[in-house]
Amino acid sequence: MRIVDIIEKKRDGGVLSTEEIQFFIKNYTEGKIPDYQISALLMAIYFQGMTAKECADLTMAMIHSGETIDLSSIKGIKVDKHSTGGVGDTTTIVLAPLVAALGVPVAKMSGRGLGHTGGTNDKFESIPGFKIELTKQEFINQVNTDGVAVIGQSGNLTPADKKLYALRDVTGTVNSIPLIASSIMSKKLAAGADAIVLDVKTGDGAFMKTDEDAQKLAHEMVNIGNNIGRRTMAIISDMSQPLGFAIGNALEVKEAIDTLRGHGPKDLTELVLTLGSQMVVLAGKAATLDEARQKLQQVIADGRAIEKLKVLIKAQGGDSSVVDHPEKLPTAAYQVELLAKQSGYVSKIIADKVGVAAMQLGAGRATKDDIVDPSVGIVLHKKVGDKVAEGESLLTIHSNTQALDAIKAKLYECIFISDSAKEPTLIHKIITQ
Repeated sequence: MRIVDIIEKKRDGGVLSTEEIQFFIKNYTEGKIPDYQISALLMAIYFQGMTAKECADLTMAMIHSGETIDLSSIKGIKVDKHSTGGVGDTTTIVLAPLVAALGVPVAKMSGRGLGHTGGTNDKFESIPGFKIELTKQEFINQVNTDGVAVIGQSGNLTPADKKLYALRDVTGTVNSIPLIASSIMSKKLAAGADAIVLDVKTGDGAFMKTDEDAQKLAHEMVNIGNNIGRRTMAIISDMSQPLGFAIGNALEVKEAIDTLRGHGPKDLTELVLTLGSQMVVLAGKAATLDEARQKLQQVIADGRAIEKLKVLIKAQGGDSSVVDHPEKLPTAAYQVELLAKQSGYVSKIIADKVGVAAMQLGAGRATKDDIVDPSVGIVLHKKVGDKVAEGESLLTIHSNTQALDAIKAKLYECIFISDSAKEPTLIHKIITQ
């Protein structure tokens, strides 16, 4: 078998066999095929696409290129959740204890953030003492004992995907839906999930800017999961503005606590209930999405959800008293209001630019070596569709510096006020098969 024959076959619109896909993934991972030939193949895939079976075969080949996590010793159906990312995306911190409170084992492997704000791990680490690095056995034992654990990603999961992504990034082939879908699903499946719920974002603050592209990606990933024998569901959700009010690590933890108490932002609460319902159904704890939603609302109302968050924090060495006393979370030295320059209705908030402003405060990383400041960030007071009066606060900047003129100027450029505005639709589509 020769790589040049595989390149020519895909260039001409052919369908690659399982063996051909395994051949190029294995040999590229081992350094036996040069970058320039794989670059040519990636470009051929970019233009010719892949069938559902090719995507499933590519995903499996990348899974088997490195280490996989065996969670079979954890009792029950393990359901994982993946979001394609956004600004103020606090869902995992709410979902993990919420779903675990219904007896669904949550063995969550999460990453650090590169960009707007920290990733899930950075957010949890803003809790004093919280330890994200567990051994595999500690991780499994904690899920079996407490029903929930969150751990940093293993360094040797899907090495083929890491190599391919780095190459796609410099060859103009990132925006290939089959390649994106296989990349995401290989990591989720290598991490040991029995079933997967996907939150595919759409809008200005998302990777997929249009509904059409978001739906293509969601269907591709659902097809991959189901073709591989893992039950998979997805939703398309709005990221034309930040999710919730808080953007920043400790600020988002506080918002997660409020949400688990039933007092969270309307959009974050709705998204969590929608995703959580799918997780509960896939785990076999409810027959329908409506029944699952009712059960989730009940564990919020009776306090079991917030208690499960305390259990999670304590089990991983954190100070669980922050749940009842969120003032113990890291706090920025200065809180500065951004005041509306005119009256009207908030008609647009450019999510990714707000995220960049939060990153410049220190809430995220421009490079992987940057150190995140857990205390800083932005808290919105107005969302799209809200009425605002001149001089009223649009948001609060939480900062450890008073030199904020440039940040304030950037934020004014992100928020538009008009004579009328409509609240955006949060859940665009639910995909169950």
